Amino acid sequence: MNKVLLNALTTQKESPEYLEISMAAAMTLGLVPGTFYRNAKLSCINTLLTYPSGCHANCAYCGLQKAREEEFSKRNFIRVEWPTVKLDDILERAKQVGHVERLCIAQITHPRSIRDTKVVLEKVLHELGDKIFVSLLINATGTRYQDIEDYKRLGADTVTVALDCATPELFEKIRGKPLNSPHKFDYFWKVLEWSAEVMGDGFAGCHLVVGLGETEQEMIERIQKVRDLGARTHLFSFWPEEGSLMENEKPCPAPQYRRVQMARYIIDNEYGRYEDMKFNEKGQVIDFGIKKELFEELFYSGKPFMTAGCRGKTTEVACNRPFGDSSPTNLRSFPFQPNRSDLNSIREQIFDYDMERAYPDILHPSTGRYF
Repeated sequence: MNKVLLNALTTQKESPEYLEISMAAAMTLGLVPGTFYRNAKLSCINTLLTYPSGCHANCAYCGLQKAREEEFSKRNFIRVEWPTVKLDDILERAKQVGHVERLCIAQITHPRSIRDTKVVLEKVLHELGDKIFVSLLINATGTRYQDIEDYKRLGADTVTVALDCATPELFEKIRGKPLNSPHKFDYFWKVLEWSAEVMGDGFAGCHLVVGLGETEQEMIERIQKVRDLGARTHLFSFWPEEGSLMENEKPCPAPQYRRVQMARYIIDNEYGRYEDMKFNEKGQVIDFGIKKELFEELFYSGKPFMTAGCRGKTTEVACNRPFGDSSPTNLRSFPFQPNRSDLNSIREQIFDYDMERAYPDILHPSTGRYF
């Protein structure tokens, strides 16, 4: 066999020379064909470190968990495939897309991820520093205070910790020791504290996933604690990923997510606090703790129901992740301004407290089964 061809076949496509990118990012960069529903535009290139051995954690809801048998590079994550692309190619193409305002480097649990993040960060900012902001979505396990200081020194604009679970008990159950996973809630929380301290108010984030088994009250209380640290919550609606340990669980009900979205917007923008809100016996929020006039103003702005994420140079949220936590016809986090028809549907959902009727939008019309 030709020596050059042999080298090409045996060379591992791994970080820091290569990154995986979301399918939305691949479309935006012109690497794969496609258009977005309702002309949505992705303004943040989402990337993920990649290694042949994959992620060394085993979170029950994640499509990257090590328990899966298929080749790591072909696994789904957040419902779509993530093609592996050379970093140089990502940077060259990103220069040509006018509406891209941010690039996010996401870590997985791997011994090299922290070191390689710094290598990629430095290169991205050298090539694109005057064009975009750069975010880091970090895995807290193995992170030191010095690492966060390094990230800021190297030019990271925002550091976000993927806490995901609202309570320590839920975190332990689906991300911790029972699954032979190395993650610990208390250490993730400590790293979030460090991130807020080092990066400053508004430049630290926390990923939280609604619908993993917590109540609305538990989630909203956690959102308030995140805000009190000086960080802000980037919210996701749970959608079961094929091949994960939770693949047969039900998606987060739309009414539950809508109420948490509204509460998050109120808390993160300091219109009100968790302590002022009221909850029923099921832990569902029944009073958002603000005057009716303010509630209506915020609701009809549509902003509470748009994707929560890192800011852009010209936009309130650059990381809008089109259809990242739902299908285009079953929107949970809107990657664009909701229109009047959208808001009418959201209005029905947010005041629907009957959980038995929470899923009709995702029932298959002929079989009555969930997709």
